[in-house]
Amino acid sequence: MNVLEISRLAFVIAFYLYCLSFIFYVVAVTGKTWRNRDPVRHERKWGAVSFVTSSLGLLSHFIYCGTRWAYSGHIPVSNMYEFMTFLSMMVMLAFTVIFLIYRKILIGMFALPVAIIIMAYAAVFPKDVQPLIPSLQSIWLYIHVTLAATGEAFFAIGFAAGLMYLLRTVEFDKQDKSSLRQKRWLEFTLYSIIIVLGFVISVYGFRAANYEAVFVQNTTVIDSEVQEDSTIERIVYNLPPIVAPDDSKPEYIDSFLGLKFPWFEAPSWMKGEQAGRQLNTVVWAVVTGTLLYFLLRLLLRKPLSRLIAPTLKSLDPDDLDEISYRSIAIGFPIFTLGALVFAMIWAQQAWGRFWGWDPKEVWALITWLFYSAYLHLRLSRGFQGRQSSWLAVIGFIVVMFTLIGVNLIIAGLHSYAGVD
Repeated sequence: MNVLEISRLAFVIAFYLYCLSFIFYVVAVTGKTWRNRDPVRHERKWGAVSFVTSSLGLLSHFIYCGTRWAYSGHIPVSNMYEFMTFLSMMVMLAFTVIFLIYRKILIGMFALPVAIIIMAYAAVFPKDVQPLIPSLQSIWLYIHVTLAATGEAFFAIGFAAGLMYLLRTVEFDKQDKSSLRQKRWLEFTLYSIIIVLGFVISVYGFRAANYEAVFVQNTTVIDSEVQEDSTIERIVYNLPPIVAPDDSKPEYIDSFLGLKFPWFEAPSWMKGEQAGRQLNTVVWAVVTGTLLYFLLRLLLRKPLSRLIAPTLKSLDPDDLDEISYRSIAIGFPIFTLGALVFAMIWAQQAWGRFWGWDPKEVWALITWLFYSAYLHLRLSRGFQGRQSSWLAVIGFIVVMFTLIGVNLIIAGLHSYAGVD
């Protein structure tokens, strides 16, 4: 077994250990009501088992990172598979730090799914080790990307604690406008998380079925002497093509449920030869996630937020609010250095300018401004409790759009990130 195979095995082991740990956290939180068990003893026992299991998963995750680094010769953050895997590792590291500070078992029940979903999302991308392109061959790759991911990981823990606060304080029996609005937005937040699950399920499902559709697209290249040169691009889909590439013709499309594809073309303003395929992936994520959400609603016969909320009744809302704030306060300076300061220094060295309005740069700035506003409102305007928690939840949604939406929808200088 070579180093790369060890790395891949360590990734799989870490993933399954995280899943097992999540189950243990659920047992620790909900199982204390079974058979009149001593709740304190039960929570302490299963909480310890859960934390040890998640720590072993983190250790395996570190082994993945170290062995892949040793094999490739550079830190594994150079494409979407590597970066999202590294981000999930940082989420688990941030969770471990916060857990050791506050000793709240229930945080694991919400933080572990975040890391698991990010790992599952990472696994849909190409896993091959590739040499760094020239613009990535810099010490700033280590500094910029790792610090940005670490800051975002603490934002993820802030999101988990903020979401727990909202679920803990929502009053499902009240029918006033404020309560109804909070219930709707909480349910929409959970629905958005399931959309990401829908992405993973759709990609894995059609990949297992070896689905394929091929389009031919004519592209025009204009050289420096203003001479046009037409080339033919073959674009391969692994999901049924609801959205076809702009100005293309189908060459081959596998049948799926007897439906006729494609339904429409990607808009011309979406740049890049892969824009149609990426938009098609987003559409399938929404379709699969929506079907999964309504299936869960049908089986459970109640809103998901109403199902989860009773598990949080033993927690002090003020503790959750404090954990959310402290996590973001830790992550903000790290993110500022990694995603802005060192990113601009690297941009100057790589592209000859500090700022270029690239989509990823713009959304990184939006993320920074949002969390700046969060801290300002928290410290100067007394935004605490529900207001602060909603900002923590919305902020992490902005983070995930920066990481996922920009790569899937908007082309830019960061498009070398390995979107498949």
